[in-house]
Amino acid sequence: MSEEKIGSLRRVPLNEVWPHEAHDFTPWLAEKIDVLNNAIDLSLSIVEREHPAGDFSVDLVAEDESGNPVVIENQYKRSNHDHLGKLITYLTAIGAKAAIWIVEDPRPEHISAISWLNESSSASFYLLKLEAVRIENSLPAPLLTLIVGSSDESQEVGETKREFTERHSLRRRFWTQLLDRAKEQTLIHANVSPSQRSEMWARVKSGLSLRYVIRQHDAGVELYIDRGTDADNENKQIFDTLANAQGEIEAAFGEPIEWQRLEGQRSCRIGKQLSLGGYRDDEEKWQEVQEAMIDAMIRLEAALRPHIDKLPA
Repeated sequence: MSEEKIGSLRRVPLNEVWPHEAHDFTPWLAEKIDVLNNAIDLSLSIVEREHPAGDFSVDLVAEDESGNPVVIENQYKRSNHDHLGKLITYLTAIGAKAAIWIVEDPRPEHISAISWLNESSSASFYLLKLEAVRIENSLPAPLLTLIVGSSDESQEVGETKREFTERHSLRRRFWTQLLDRAKEQTLIHANVSPSQRSEMWARVKSGLSLRYVIRQHDAGVELYIDRGTDADNENKQIFDTLANAQGEIEAAFGEPIEWQRLEGQRSCRIGKQLSLGGYRDDEEKWQEVQEAMIDAMIRLEAALRPHIDKLPA
């Protein structure tokens, strides 16, 4: 193709095409919503301009194919925190399922913020860059470029993050309650703070710790043996020494215990699994589970302590 048949694309200042964002661009977009639909692959229809949201007003409120409200906020110049805050405020104020931010110059930190919102909330967020262009002496044309949008992948990542957050919150609350109850009966974990982990431990000797373990639907208590790197043989020797007294230890504990030498692994475990419930079960059951764990921990420490004290430091 000859060069004479290829025009030159040039950008035009927005205010030469739409002199004012609120008075010119926003009304134009309301009439040309298909330009936005093509950029983000949605099917929106405009419902209202300057829709009230508390003491504020949304530039545009649209509806998606299912009739859910979608807020649209437009901004000339560089993106700023004020408009990002408005976008989130409008979304929550009218119960929208999606929010679209159209801006002339999106900052990197706001691109990251929109990506984070897509992964951290149940709503969908879109950030688009607005430009006006000409080819040679043609009429100016809008150019909307999607910078960040919602996707199945971001929604899956978001769901995973929310599950982690919920899991951590539940476990921290469970441990807080357990420790409060345990303080009234034993000092084994008196200096331990609640965490979001699935286990909570107190050191009883070098490389030996008494651990509470909580999972979604069961729990346990155990002595965990691990003296660190290159201590595989030493760990097994400690386990074997204790296992030689299995009968005496289980008699003191009051019932059989699980003995896990864990062949091929560095660590070893000696403990008791409890099937009353876990952190995902109804919180009404938590007290019963926690009391059973505390009772088992007290019995396990008492059964093992005479034998632990005889082990080398």
